[in-house]
Amino acid sequence: MSGLEAQLEAFSAGAENLVSHEELRAKLERGAPLRIKYGCDPSAPDLHLGHTVPLEKLRQLQGLGHTIIFLIGDFTAGIGDPTGRSRTRPPLDRDQIRANAETYTDQVGSILDARRAEIRFNSEWMDAMSSAEMVRLASQQPVARMLERDDFRRRYREGVSISLHEFLYPLVQAYDSVALRADLELGGTDQTFNLLLGREIQRAYGQEPQIVLTLPLLEGTDGAEKMSKSLGNSIGIQEDPEEFFGKVMSIPDSLLGRWIELLAPPEWELDSHLARLDSGGNPRDLKAELARRLLDRFQGQDAADRASEHFDRVFRRKQAPEDIERVEVEAADPDGAEILAILQHAGFAGTRGEGRRLVRQGGVRLDGSRVDDPGRRVRPGEYVLQVGKRRFARVSISPG
Repeated sequence: MSGLEAQLEAFSAGAENLVSHEELRAKLERGAPLRIKYGCDPSAPDLHLGHTVPLEKLRQLQGLGHTIIFLIGDFTAGIGDPTGRSRTRPPLDRDQIRANAETYTDQVGSILDARRAEIRFNSEWMDAMSSAEMVRLASQQPVARMLERDDFRRRYREGVSISLHEFLYPLVQAYDSVALRADLELGGTDQTFNLLLGREIQRAYGQEPQIVLTLPLLEGTDGAEKMSKSLGNSIGIQEDPEEFFGKVMSIPDSLLGRWIELLAPPEWELDSHLARLDSGGNPRDLKAELARRLLDRFQGQDAADRASEHFDRVFRRKQAPEDIERVEVEAADPDGAEILAILQHAGFAGTRGEGRRLVRQGGVRLDGSRVDDPGRRVRPGEYVLQVGKRRFARVSISPG
């Protein structure tokens, strides 16, 4: 491992908070690799770009010789993380959790050296925990302490229900640190309470408390909330390349600096592009460069090239994609087929009501021209139907 001061600087770089520097120094001075824990619940089938912020930090620390523990919270996913929630989060069933967890184990290797990391599941020890042991764990914290959490306190003050099992989530996450004998736990700033609780529970079980290192949260594509699958603002690292590219291109211009800071390693040298924006440069070009580099990193050069070409063809040269589904529609009226029927036939709307909403929101185009009237009939002929930014069909309407 490298020198002590270099190590301390590496741990601190990019961190929002570190508790505490003195304890970290003491651990590092012993000369043994630290056991560094990062937990992730398989609540969705893909890791997203928000996960890559802590994973990149773990990769850096792994390079310094420390032991990285990527903990898949298959047990805690069955409880449901209440962090930031205004209501009880529905737990997932075991089959869904297992399927999601399989993708996590595959995808984490695109960032970490999985051969040198410990990939663990907290069901290993939690499924074996007896009722008496669970009671002992629950006895370590008073209810008043749990209500210090911002989300619990807010819900209690507003009279919004808090289920008892939600109190178990931070306790189980904390006990994971006991089971793994973690020296340091890393997570986003939204996990601060849970990470600090891990220190308390380790003390209660006779262990030296872990260091807590928190990192900034990556805002999602909406530019407002943290990236989250459940909020619909995430980009999966193994998502369809064209969808991935298009989502990066759709982020607000105001997010560019933040995303480059959190997602782009220094060798990408994107700061110079940011400087050009201040001189009137086009943010679209920088988004495209970022999208290409991210895709290349997680899915390879071929995927990046294909997605870039698709975006150029469809959105810069205003041409329809080459490989789009052909849909045959028979007009039931001499004046042509209803646009709502066409949307349903193409699979872009499940009901007429959904199709009507798409039209009224300005999301439907025929041959590049927006459809404004939900009652419009389309005369027989060949058309390119576009819904939103990335859904296309080549529609052939024949007379009835």
